[in-house]
Formats: sequence, C-alpha cells, structure tokens
Amino acid sequence: MVDLESEVPPLPPRYRFRDLLLGDQGWQNDDRVQVEFYMNENTFKERLKLFFIKNQRSSLRIRLFNFSLKLLSCLLYIIRVLLEKPSQGNEWSHIFWVNRSLPLWGLQVSVALISLFETILLGYLSYKGNIWEQILRIPFILEIINAVPFIISIFWPTLRNLFVPVFLNCWLAKHALENMINDLHRAIQRTQSAMFNQVLILISTLLCLIFTCICGIQHLERIGKKLNLFDSLYFCIVTFSTVGFGDVTPETWSSKLFVVAMICVALVVLPIQFEQLAYLWMERQKSGGNYSRHRAQTEKHVVLCVSSLKIDLLMDFLNEFYAHPRLQDYYVVILCPTEMDVQVRRVLQIPMWSQRVIYLQGSALKDQDLLRAKMDNAEACFILSSRCEVDRTSSDHQTILRAWAVKDFAPNCPLYVQILKPENKFHIKFADHVVCEEEFKYAMLALNCICPATSTLITLLVHTSRGQEGQQSPEQWQKMYGRCSGNEVYHIILEESTFFAEYEGKSFTYASFHAHKKFGVCLIGVRREDNKNILLNPGPRYIMNASDICFYINITKEENSAFKNQDQQRKSNLSRSFYHGPSRLPVHSIIASMGTVAIDLQDTSCRASSGPTLALPSEGGKELRRPSIAPVLEVADTSSIQTCDLLSDQSEDETTPDEETSSNLDYAKGYPPYSPYIGSSPTFCHLLQEKVPFCCLRLDKSCQHNYYEDAKAYGFKNKLIIVAAETAGNGLYNFIVPLRAYYRPKKELNPIVLLLDNPLDDLLRCGVTFAANMVVVDKESTMSAEEDYMADAKTIVNVQTLFRLFSSLSIITELTHPANMRFMQFRAKDCYSLALSKLEKKERERGSNLAFMFRLPFAAGRVFSISMLDTLLYQSFVKDYMISITRLLLGLDTIPGSGFLCSMKITEDDLWIRTYARLYQKLCSSTGDVPIGIYRTESQKLTTSESQISISVEEWEDTKDAKEPGHHRSIHRNSTSSDQSDHPLLRRKSMQWARRLSRKGPKHSGKTAEKITQQRLNLYRRSERQELAELVKNRMKHLGLSTVGYDEMNDHQSTLSYILINPSPDTRLELNDVVYLIRPDPLSYLPNSEPSRKNSICNAAVQDSREETQL
Repeated sequence: MVDLESEVPPLPPRYRFRDLLLGDQGWQNDDRVQVEFYMNENTFKERLKLFFIKNQRSSLRIRLFNFSLKLLSCLLYIIRVLLEKPSQGNEWSHIFWVNRSLPLWGLQVSVALISLFETILLGYLSYKGNIWEQILRIPFILEIINAVPFIISIFWPTLRNLFVPVFLNCWLAKHALENMINDLHRAIQRTQSAMFNQVLILISTLLCLIFTCICGIQHLERIGKKLNLFDSLYFCIVTFSTVGFGDVTPETWSSKLFVVAMICVALVVLPIQFEQLAYLWMERQKSGGNYSRHRAQTEKHVVLCVSSLKIDLLMDFLNEFYAHPRLQDYYVVILCPTEMDVQVRRVLQIPMWSQRVIYLQGSALKDQDLLRAKMDNAEACFILSSRCEVDRTSSDHQTILRAWAVKDFAPNCPLYVQILKPENKFHIKFADHVVCEEEFKYAMLALNCICPATSTLITLLVHTSRGQEGQQSPEQWQKMYGRCSGNEVYHIILEESTFFAEYEGKSFTYASFHAHKKFGVCLIGVRREDNKNILLNPGPRYIMNASDICFYINITKEENSAFKNQDQQRKSNLSRSFYHGPSRLPVHSIIASMGTVAIDLQDTSCRASSGPTLALPSEGGKELRRPSIAPVLEVADTSSIQTCDLLSDQSEDETTPDEETSSNLDYAKGYPPYSPYIGSSPTFCHLLQEKVPFCCLRLDKSCQHNYYEDAKAYGFKNKLIIVAAETAGNGLYNFIVPLRAYYRPKKELNPIVLLLDNPLDDLLRCGVTFAANMVVVDKESTMSAEEDYMADAKTIVNVQTLFRLFSSLSIITELTHPANMRFMQFRAKDCYSLALSKLEKKERERGSNLAFMFRLPFAAGRVFSISMLDTLLYQSFVKDYMISITRLLLGLDTIPGSGFLCSMKITEDDLWIRTYARLYQKLCSSTGDVPIGIYRTESQKLTTSESQISISVEEWEDTKDAKEPGHHRSIHRNSTSSDQSDHPLLRRKSMQWARRLSRKGPKHSGKTAEKITQQRLNLYRRSERQELAELVKNRMKHLGLSTVGYDEMNDHQSTLSYILINPSPDTRLELNDVVYLIRPDPLSYLPNSEPSRKNSICNAAVQDSREETQL
C-alpha cells in the first residue's frame, strides 16, 4: 500500500498550527506572488471607456457638453441667418452659397472639430467588431454632414461660404438629451417615470420638426419670396395645426417639395409618439404613478395595502378614517396589485376623494412599489386580508408576507394588520395592532347566546356616528335607538377632566355612578400611568388617581363639550324636550350640535319629599315598604359586596347541597390543558375533571360508553346551543371559552352541539326543537361566487329555511356583506319591512355610516357582518385602546382585576326601581356592577302583513250556510303563500263559489264524492305553517323522536328589539328589559390574607353571589 503521508508535501510554515501560535519568523523568505485583478481596465482604451461611457457621472458630463455644443451650433446658424443680407435675384447659386463672416466661420469650425472628434472617439470606444454598424448610424451620418464641410474649408478657403445644413444638429441635440436623461437616472440612482421620458421625447421631437421646417423653408425661399425666420415660423405653425390661412405660401418647387416631405415625416413620427404617450398615460392611470417625496415630507399620509380593492371596503375605510376631525389633512395612498375597479375609479373621481386619495398599482413585496408609496415616511400602514377568497389560509399567508415586507422596508412605520385565521396571528405579533377576524367573530356569536345582541352593541360602539340616525323617523323607538347609537368610547386623563377630576381619591364605582348622574357619561374602565393594561370596572376597591386614564362612553368626547348650569337652562330644556313619555333620551343633560355637545350640570341636591321614592308601591297599605337604595360610598366596603345579591335584599340560592356536591364532581375550574393555536389567550373556565373519550363526542352515534343517539336522550337540563359550521376550525375555541368562562354559574352552562352539516334529519337529532340558540357561521365554500354579494347566498337560504321550519328558534347568523342583512327573515309583502327599507335608503342618502342599523334582525342581534369590525382597526389609529377594550368585552383577553360583560333581566319584582339612574345606583352600591346599556323588546304594533293574516272558516261561510251542519267552523289558519291572503273578501267569495259549484254536482255521486270533496277542502284550508309543522312532526316520528317538545311555533314578528347604549338617567325601566353590565372580576375580592382558601372562596363568590342576577 502506498504511503500517502510520504506523497503529501508538508505545509508551509505559515500554515502550521505551532507557527500560528508562536509566530512565523520565516514568512519573509516565502516566494508568494501578488495577483492584481481587473488589469484589463488599466489599458488606455478601458480607461477612456470608463470615463466616457461606464462611469455615470463622467458620462453625464460628457453628454451635457455634447448637448451644449449642438445647441450652440444651432444658435450660430440662427445668428448667421439674421446677420445675412437678403440676396438679389432668383439664382440657384443662392441655395448653395451663403455669406458667412470670418469670426462666425471660425466658431463653427471649432464646434465642428470638437463634435467630430468626440463622435469618432465614442465610435471607437463602442466598437464591437462591426464597423458598418457604427458608420451607418443616423447620428454618425448627421455628424459627418455637419462637420466635414467645415473641416474641408480649412484647407480650401473657397468653400468657407458653402451652405451647410447646420440646423440638423437639433436632432443630434435631441439624441444627446435622451442619453443625458438616462445617465442622469443612473447617476442619482433614481428611476424617473416613463411618462416623463416620453413627454420629453415628444416635446423635443415637435421642436426639432418645427425648427427643421423653419430653417429649411427660409433657406429654400431665398430664391422665392425671401421669407425671414418669423414668417417661416408662422407658416409652419399654421400648416402643422391644419389651419392653413394661405397668406404665406412657398413659391419654389424645392420649398414645396420640402414642405411635403416634412408633412409626411410629421404624419409618420408624431402619431407614433402620441401613441406611446397615450399608452403610457393609460398605464399610469392603472398603476397610479408615484407619491412625491416632497409631499411625503411636508404632508402626512397613510398607506392601505389590500389584495383587491372593492367599493364597500374603500368607502368603509374612507368614511371611518375621515370621520375624525384631526385626520382631515391626511392623505390615503392605496397600494393594490390589481387594476383599479370601475366603481372605485368612479368614486375616486369625486372631488372630495380625488384630492385626498391616491391609487398606486403595485405589490407590497417590491421595494420599488413601497418606495413609490413612500412607506418610510407614512404615518401608518393598514394591511387587510381578502376575506372573499376560498382559501382563507392562503389569504393570511399573503398578508403575513406583506407585513414582513413593510417591516423590512420601513421598520418605524406603525402596522395595523387584519388576519383571518387565529393560528396565523403569531407570525405578525410584531405589528402594533392586530385584529383576527375569526377570534372576534366566534366571540361575538358566543356572547350573543349569553347577552342578547352583543354583536350589535360592539358594532355600534366601534362605528363613528353623531347619533343623528332615525331622528326624522315618526317612530319613537327609532329615534331613541338612533340617538343612543352615537355613543362611543373615549379617554381622558383624570386630572385634566371636568367629568372625573372631582373623584380623585374615591372608588371607581363612586366615580362611575356620580359621573353618569351628573353628566350622563358612563365610566367603564381605567388604566394606571405606569401600566399598559386596561381594567374594565376594577370594582369598588380601586381608588382613582390623578394620573389615571379614564375610559368612558358618551355621545362625544369631553374636549368637544361645553358646560352650562342646570338652573339657567331648566326652563328652556323643558320646552325643547325632544322626546315625551316615560322613556326620554338625555335632552336635559345632553344637547347635541355640529361638532360640540353642551352638557348641563344636573342638580345633585336631594329630591323633595313629595317626589318619587325608592319603595315599592303598596296595595292598600297591606305590604311593607322595601328599604330604599343604599348610597354609593366613596370608599366602598367590599365585604358587604361579596355576599350581597345583585338587587334583592336577601340572598337567593336555589342550589341544594346535594346538587352542589354533584356538580363539583363533574366540573373543575382551571385553564384549558391544550391550546388550539399559538397565541391564544389563556382563560380560566369550567373544565371536566376527566377527559371524555373521542367516541363519546359523536352525538348521533352510540358507543361502548353510552347508547344515546339523539340530544333528547341525553336529558340535558339546560337548552342547547347549536353551531352550524362548515368545518371545525381553531376559531371555535373562542366560541367555547366565553360559554365556559369561570364567572358563569354552573347551572347556566348550556350544552354545545357542533353541526357540520345541517340537513333536516341531523337538525332534529341534535335537538333543534328545544335549543336556546342556533348559530350559523358563514360558509367558506361560497366565497368564490362570481358576484361578490352572492357569497352569502347559501347561508341566507339555509337560515331562511330554518326560520320557516322553526320560527321560534333564536337564530344568530354571521354574513360577509352587511348589505345582505336585509334578506334575513325575509318577507316579501311585509309592509313594515318595506318601510324600514325606505328608511335605510334615506339614511344612506344623508351620509350615514350605519344605514343598516334599523333592520330588525340587526337591531335585535340576530345577524351581523364581521366586515363591520373593519372599522375597529381603522379606529385604532386614533384610539389605540379600542382593540384592547373590545377584546376585554368579548372575553378574548382576561386581565387580573378587569371585569367582564354580562347581562341581567328586569322582572316584575324589579320595576320598583323605575329608572335607569336608580338601577345604576343600586348596582354600584350593592355588587359594584356598572350598567352600559339596555336591550329592549317591544310589541310590534304594525299593519297586518301577509304572515299575520288569520282567516277562519266562519268568514268564508255566507249567511245562507250559517246553520248547515257538517262544516268545521273552528279551523283557523295562517296564510303565507297565497296572494289572496291580502284580500279576505276575495278569498271568501272564491270559497263560496267553490262550495256552490260543488252543490250543483250530480246527486248520484254518493258518499265517495263527498269524502273526496271534504278532503280537498281540508287540504286547502291548511296554512303553510301547519303544513311545515306536519312535515317536521312526520319526520321526527320517522326518526323515532318524540314530538312532545315541538310546538307550532309563533314567530318573532310580533315583537321588535333594539339597544339603548348609555341611555339617559331618567329612562324608565320596562318589563323584560335586558341590562348590559360590566361586572367586576370575582377573583379581585379574594382576601390577600388567606391564599390557601383561594379556590373555595372563588367558587363560593362565583357560584353563590353571581349565579343568578335578580333585582
């Protein structure tokens, strides 16, 4: 075997490890060779090429010098023409010979020598092996024509007066200008728009054509009319403009031929130039051009990055963004990769938007397009996802890449990002504000099942409105609802506030109650100066500091308010009261004007003894008077608040010890052991003590652990909540957690059924007949509809089918487009729905951003669109706390010491409180709860619609048949399908005609004919409601299900529901009102001295004092 070590030479000393450590003393004797690179550029030719061509700055100087020489030669030609005396006679020699002075000849010869030398040198440097390519170039030929005759005249003096067409140097000047512009762009490392280059080329071409025509005609007319330069200019302008007055015309055939040639050249060259210019103009209109650096440095702008821009998205953004007064001077730069839509183009041509909105077609992943939008100078960047795509995960991936690209290009630019899937949220955690659509969607759907119309409450709070909607309506509820919808969340530092400054050192509940009583504002949360966390209703233990930031709900912020004394305005307020009756809006305390709200300081003195009292009205003096409401203490005693039931004087706990023990065995409180996605907020909630096997999760199939195959067999104590979704995504985690939160009483936990497909059989098996709510999530498979607004078609039709089959079922739906909410619970001939449609159109014409708010399904919280929450992201630019407050209200985030949203219902026993102000006092003094609004349901006193008409058989009978036996007189029916239901008289006449016609039949038909006739009449007399009920019952019998729980449901059409956000203190409470509360965190009442009893006290506080809210 060959010895490899003997063949490998030893390393030089400098590469030995020992020498590297100890130092190499013999490296000087090493025979190393120094290598120099780029030696070819050290040659004389390469150095010249580097100076004249490759180097941008030196090349720019050379081309600028060349351009100046060409302009100088044209100027010398004009001087020669002006100094030359008109020639006598019409000889052809005047065409070939001119009078040129010696100094002028010397200047022209010098310019010619320099130009020719430069041209030959550049040709030599750019030579690539083909000499004819250099010689046959038009600039080289023109240079030879203009320079060589002058050089020859140096050696042949008789040729000094030879005519040389020096004016053709204008075309060489045009060529030099184009090269100079290109070098300029390379030298300053900045790309100018192609539109600028093309306009420059077009203008220079026109000037060269006109200058060539002027000089050519003037020279050829030396043997004719002897025109001067001004006459030639006049002739050229008149000719090229196609006017042709005819007062100046060429006489010689040579000049006429020259004019013809120039017109032909113009007809060929100019259309090409105009075509390129028009093409670039159209492309620029599509791409949007650039946002200038000067404007970016002197004016403020934000950038909106979207995948595809639709008109609804654009108008929602613009209306919400420019609703704030301090944003009126901002510019909006839209960066979108697709071409501008026709509707968007039409809107952006409106003067109100054309001056403030700039559309750029480009990609956020290209630094060049981000530079066009001046992203590094932008005040903020909004990145929105495309929710209309089928693959929502792919849409999120595009949003993530856009966010990364913007953060890489402009690290200091604030990012406002909208994401669709919660599992993708952690990729953009670096963004300043993030709104995850599925998180908010499922949380609002869940809270709608606990607190009715939570989605409507949140939507109204995050929309900017002045509360002017519905004020022209004749109906009282629309005025109240529209007025209260103007309430929003604002913030102010306590020591700078007129509302809250006097409550420094007092408890939070004391400040909240007295601020509402005095000013009509609702204090809902605070934030310490040294803490970033917002606390919603921290409870009576929280003491207000001067540096606290207060968050409150009001019609407008305090800075836009003026304060007046109550005593000075008492009489005028009574005379100018807008609303009458038991429920009035805060006209006495809030007077709205354009941009300013005047708030009257109410009289806080004690009421007279003859005024209304807090006691229950007694009947004949038999009942005892209930104690009056306790005052709200400045520093509350929280020990009494822990054990005090909400509004009753005695604690009511219906849970027996046995039930409590059994329930504790089933449930435990803690954090979910598994997180469905990275970034989910941990929430303390009710958990099962043992994990349920996977086979037991199928409700419609039995397994070895249980034999139940339908929801009825399980024997649930509480009504079901059914979720109809297309897939079981990670977003459902945010639906389940609010329904299982630790502060919810165990006896109120509703079973949750996930229905991935909803045919009638599956609906019946999962217990739809005794469900409390059914939540229908928008189907992702319909997102790819050819028409955008058809994305909700499948959901709407499915919900309409459920509404017709189970009309008393509470259905909560989420749609993609807000405009499609009008199709929910659709009734084609309902007069009241038509009236609401007209009201919506009027509000939209008045410029309202909430025109859809008066639709009954939205007002009642039965439907909402997640696109409405886009305004939450837009508002966070001005109110950076809105996303945090909304997440706390929806239960997406839990902060120790922060309260939660819940609700309570007003019963007959609670009407003794009478007004909203007294309710506010009772809640603050007893449990520390802060009310923020009322959900009110009223009977709908409407004109009869198609589904309300009830026609009895007795009305069909005529007077002659009134005494005939055998007819069923007690059958009633509801008609929803026949057009005759709107005309009972026609219906009655048609029935009489059919009956009389049957009597005239042959008498020998017998009992068979009478039986068939009776069956037909019975089928005809059945209403659509009865047919649907019979269909459902027959299907339930076929599936082996009991029909006991199914009744012929009365729909919700006879009632209407709406929300009053922060109503006036003197608003009268009504029966079945649902009051929205922000309840303090139960864990915040735990004494610090007993940490070992934390779990038991928590369970007692939550279960005993929070189980059931009663007045």
